[in-house]
Amino acid sequence: MKPRSGASQTEAGQSRQRTGADNKGGPDRVDAINQLFTEFELAYHNQYHKAYGDPDRLMLAKKYWLECLGDFHPQQLVTAARRLVKSQDYLPTISAVIRACEESYGLFGLPSERDAYTEACRAPAPKSAYAWSHPAVYQAGKATDWFFLATEAEDKVFPVFAYYYRQLCQRVIRGEDLQAPVPPALEKDPSRPLTFAEREKKLAQLRASLDI
Repeated sequence: MKPRSGASQTEAGQSRQRTGADNKGGPDRVDAINQLFTEFELAYHNQYHKAYGDPDRLMLAKKYWLECLGDFHPQQLVTAARRLVKSQDYLPTISAVIRACEESYGLFGLPSERDAYTEACRAPAPKSAYAWSHPAVYQAGKATDWFFLATEAEDKVFPVFAYYYRQLCQRVIRGEDLQAPVPPALEKDPSRPLTFAEREKKLAQLRASLDI
């Protein structure tokens, strides 16, 4: 991206190190932050230049946003920026971008962090047999620890679950197929009573194993 007047050539305050690029040649996080600010400049021109008119202030802001939004995939950031400029009248905040990023999970078949957390908490045991909305929810619950999810307060558990879930969502967005849990094998015809011959066979096997 060509630097605009008043913007440093290193843009988001970093060298051109590829940070968070996807495996399909998409933008890295530095590119995404630069595009996000470009969207905001075009959509909120007066507000934008009032907030970031000073080049040094703009550089610090981009560094700060890059750090705060590091948990999200670059494509989520780009998508979030475009959705925000279409729906908000005022220059978005970091928290607004985070909410928009979380809402963008649906574009990839993933539930939001809050919905995923609720599903993980309510899913009955055995967890591997539950019909999960997405394998990422199960994997995040497993990584968080099911006992921890069931016994600790939400304000303590949710940040941990959200951390793992975001990492898994990034893998899905990059194109990785997460493995669905394998449900436990069911006993063959558990309700069918044994025949006389089957009972005699099992009894003989038991006697042989006990040497009686």
